[in-house]
Amino acid sequence: MSRVGRIDRVTNETKVLVEIDLDGTGKGDLHTGVGFYDHMLNQLAKHGGFDLTVRTEGDLEIDSHHTIEDTAIALGEAFSQALGDKRGIRRYGSATIPMDEVLVRAAVDLSGRAYVVHDEPLLVPYIGPVYATSMTRHIFEAFGHAARVTLHVDVLRACRPGGHPDAHHVVEAQFKAFSRALREAVEIDPRNAGALPSTKGVL
Repeated sequence: MSRVGRIDRVTNETKVLVEIDLDGTGKGDLHTGVGFYDHMLNQLAKHGGFDLTVRTEGDLEIDSHHTIEDTAIALGEAFSQALGDKRGIRRYGSATIPMDEVLVRAAVDLSGRAYVVHDEPLLVPYIGPVYATSMTRHIFEAFGHAARVTLHVDVLRACRPGGHPDAHHVVEAQFKAFSRALREAVEIDPRNAGALPSTKGVL
């Protein structure tokens, strides 16, 4: 059974198309108008093992906020749609990922309950011309609430002695850890025999 989600989301501020195949090969076709965001979404595709298409047209003449947020909402909705009834999945996933001087831990529960905890150091305001580093938390929150998942992302280490955090590394390591945690959580567990992984009988 294919696990594919597609969301078309149109507001007065953005027009977003997201398609995701949870059982893909890591192919990303990503165009949001925000280069660094495309780079992060490509991490999600590659390290999550998802085929991911994103087409966003947003009001970048104002700033990148609406473009980034609405894409994350649509991504969460498409992810939830692709999961279907969640029968047979592992449900939980976690990953601890190093990227040079940075170390990040992410843990996810495809619980049906939206709860997001995000902890990172203070970073420079922007990566590239339009990606505000404050948006990283917002992306995880928007995705988590739209997908109805519990997500914890913690930056455990971020800089060399006497140095300052490299914002690019800090954010990219978070997306890689997030992607790997999702990859594990959505996997079909052969020991689960198609059952719902919950004693409540609902996720």
